[in-house]
Amino acid sequence: MTPAQNGSQAPGPQAEVYQAPRQDKPWGHEIIFAAMDGRYVGKIIHVTAGHSLSLQYHLSKDETSTVLSGAAVIEFGPAADALTSQHLGPGDTIHLPPGAVHRITAITDLTFAEVSTADPGWREDVVRLEDKYGRAGTTAP
Repeated sequence: MTPAQNGSQAPGPQAEVYQAPRQDKPWGHEIIFAAMDGRYVGKIIHVTAGHSLSLQYHLSKDETSTVLSGAAVIEFGPAADALTSQHLGPGDTIHLPPGAVHRITAITDLTFAEVSTADPGWREDVVRLEDKYGRAGTTAP
């Protein structure tokens, strides 16, 4: 009988099953399905149609996002006064290195996956330049 058949655990690396935490936001919510401090973060982000994330950049966080469903406009560039706008749909992916200014606005209800680095302090590594919800200049959720 194998360890899995008799309910005991084999020695070595152990898997972990857990409920991914949900963080409500003024524009929708995010589910943090992977958070390995010092390594990586994985999120599923839901944005309600017509809402936008902050115009922001990160000091050290490197992130890549891909649209799972819905439609969006992403603004991105080296500075707030030098942004390019592009429509995104399912399968469209963008990589944003540290320092890249960006904002996503949902045209329809939007779901996208985001993976990023998770250097110490990653939860506070956001510089908000503009925010519809009064969070400019803060790291508030």
